[in-house]
Amino acid sequence: MKKTFFIYCLLLLIFGSDRLFAQINSEDNLNNISYERPVEYEIGGVTVEGTQNLDKNAIVTLSGLTLGDKIMVPGEDLSKAISKLWDQNLFTDIQIDVSQIEENTIFLVIKLQELPKLSKFAFKGISKSETDNIRDKIDLVRGEIVNENLINNTKHIIQKYFEDKGYLNTTVEIDQNTDPSIVSGIILDININKGDKIKINQINIFGAQAFSEKKLKRQLKETKEKKFFRIFKTSKFIQDSFEEDLEQVIALYKEKGYRDARIIKTEKRDQAKNTLDLDIIIEEGIQYYFRDIDWLGNTKYKSEYLDQLLGIQSGDLFDEKMMNERLQMSMSGTDISSLYMDDGYLFFNIDPVEILVEEDSIDFEIRIYEGKQATINKVTVVGNTKTNEHVIMREIRTKPGELFRRSDIIRSQEELNRLNYFNPQTLGVNPKPDPQTGNVDIEYSVEEKPSDQIELQGGWGAGRMMGTFGVTFNNFSVKNILDKSTWSPLPSGDGQRISLRASSNGSYYQNYSFSFTEPWLGGNKPNSLTFSAYHSIQDYSTAEQDNRMDITGINIGLGKRLKWPDDYFSMSQSISFQKYDLKNRTLVTGFDNGISKNLTYKVVLSRSSVFDPVFPKTGSKFTFTGDFTPPYSLFNDKDYANMTLKEKYEWLEYYKIKLNGTWYANPFADLVVKAHSEFGLLSAYNSDIGIPPFERFYVGGSGLTSGYNLNARETVGLRGYNDGMVSNHLEGGASIYSKYILELRYPLSLNPSSTIYATAFAEAGNAWGQFNDFNPFQVKRSMGMGVRIFMPMFGLLGFDFAYGYDPLPGTLEKSGWQTHFSIGQQF
Repeated sequence: MKKTFFIYCLLLLIFGSDRLFAQINSEDNLNNISYERPVEYEIGGVTVEGTQNLDKNAIVTLSGLTLGDKIMVPGEDLSKAISKLWDQNLFTDIQIDVSQIEENTIFLVIKLQELPKLSKFAFKGISKSETDNIRDKIDLVRGEIVNENLINNTKHIIQKYFEDKGYLNTTVEIDQNTDPSIVSGIILDININKGDKIKINQINIFGAQAFSEKKLKRQLKETKEKKFFRIFKTSKFIQDSFEEDLEQVIALYKEKGYRDARIIKTEKRDQAKNTLDLDIIIEEGIQYYFRDIDWLGNTKYKSEYLDQLLGIQSGDLFDEKMMNERLQMSMSGTDISSLYMDDGYLFFNIDPVEILVEEDSIDFEIRIYEGKQATINKVTVVGNTKTNEHVIMREIRTKPGELFRRSDIIRSQEELNRLNYFNPQTLGVNPKPDPQTGNVDIEYSVEEKPSDQIELQGGWGAGRMMGTFGVTFNNFSVKNILDKSTWSPLPSGDGQRISLRASSNGSYYQNYSFSFTEPWLGGNKPNSLTFSAYHSIQDYSTAEQDNRMDITGINIGLGKRLKWPDDYFSMSQSISFQKYDLKNRTLVTGFDNGISKNLTYKVVLSRSSVFDPVFPKTGSKFTFTGDFTPPYSLFNDKDYANMTLKEKYEWLEYYKIKLNGTWYANPFADLVVKAHSEFGLLSAYNSDIGIPPFERFYVGGSGLTSGYNLNARETVGLRGYNDGMVSNHLEGGASIYSKYILELRYPLSLNPSSTIYATAFAEAGNAWGQFNDFNPFQVKRSMGMGVRIFMPMFGLLGFDFAYGYDPLPGTLEKSGWQTHFSIGQQF
């Protein structure tokens, strides 16, 4: 290297000396410079010429020529200075001349010609939307140095952009024009000819024996042939996607024992009508099998037990992916690594090693380093800018002094996600182990997201509009109400929930409600306290006659998380009281005036493993709800058979049972399958009294009024049918119903500030007047599609377009197409 540099400097002195010192022969005292006998000089000064926009002192510093330094002239010092300035990629020409020599002092001049700077740029040959997209990608900035690298990089980005959209023959030419209004300014005219979109005509796969060509093509998820029926996947060719698809083809082979399978060659052949053929040549190799598997280093668990967990027998097809999942990467947490880490072995390591490959059989030795059990030292949280730390820490299962357990970390993340205060996409855990002490610090990182809501709930059905305005503060702090410094804009961070709502259905219906929830009553255990109150008015009065019903109710309840049968269970119990005041308001024939009172005990038992409340992908939720009034008729000897309805309903007595089950599955990618079923029954203790006119089920429509006491009823949505029309033939509503949903969901955006997903669904349900008529297979069916948009400030917005396949009671025509719009309603 030194020899090469010496030769370079020698050539520079011989052939470049006239350039370096082109102006030195104008002064007599410069004629003493001899190129054959270099002389040492002390730098007496360095000046810079030719620069317009750059700091001259900075240029001198970059050159390395410092006042007082001694240099050899001619010599490599000046050559190095020129090289350093070239490295800055800022100039088109660089010269260093000698302006004056006084005895042993030399004065130098650095003469520069700057590269032009970007003044402005424009695109030609593409649309405005394409221009906007490309402008963001190339990120050209006014005043930026225009050099060869910038030009080539801009061309590459533009060509890649259009290649990803199927325009494989895109050409980019960039013209550089001087801008006379700016010194050293240059205008770039970017001329783009994207050509025609190239589609895949045919994919040919050669060398495949183990799998059919059809099955291999299915592995090419993003590389598809041009077919008239292909709607959701285009047939454009994208190189990056094609390479990823080829990896999936090889992964299929390796899952079936072909560990040596490889793609030998791929070739693109242009065809007519802007299409191409793809040829893929595969070398499969032979199929391998597991033979002997030995364990080394395990002392905690016997080899026989580990063999049982691994579940691989001699003679099984070799599948490296499956073996790795069972050793250390199982999503279900049943792998060998999880077994150890759930018992504190944080420093555990496992390494499967091939020790013998003989013909088609492979022997493995699985080497284990157990290490010692790790104890949790400190648990910290970062990123919580709004939520108080104690609210987060009480949900975390990893406690200082306890053994490290992987399952506790996973469950802690699930519980934090369930709070719905943090972005689930960025929720992180950072264990910081110390092998010397055997301790581990655990740091949870969270990113706050908006959780309070302004609720605007509205929908149209059955010829009317239902609207609700409300505010919900999901992370409120009661104790800080008097501390103005904590208001931002309201006191928050303690996890309490306050909700205020007002709803109306035109001039004849109003509802006002208030609720408060403390999820950790006392602060030590997850026992919740809930209090709510509401008042509704339904006024159909005219000038001639009152027609009105007022409902007032209060509720207080306690909830508790259970540890048996497992800690996914919870139970809540509540006492509620409602007062119904009717004035010429007929709910059922014979009862239109009077006051009814309802004292109810409610118990809710549920199990939920759903931790993402906005877009759950996995898990399930089952709920049993029972409402029970005191059986007043059992405590007296009144003749209820001969009482008026007003007397019977003075104190309501009934029991109400509801069952709900929801399952979520994530078969692949982000596609989610949701299955849901529910059942409700309202019945009486005493047949002489019968079921009350209140609390009945109204089935059909968007279900928008679910949770509101409209006519003291419970509304059950059934898309494809108008609101309440499935049960409309039953006087006063239904006493029993069932409902079933199968739904596909696919996210269009998982951004926590605006989560959007599309849905396609099949739905069925029906309502009956009495249990003897109940038939779970006699249902009203519908199918449809829709979209959901979740915004933290407004909740869930929904739009559905559904077709009802069956006629409603009393009609012969099918329900047909129905449009359902909702705000704040979850189906």
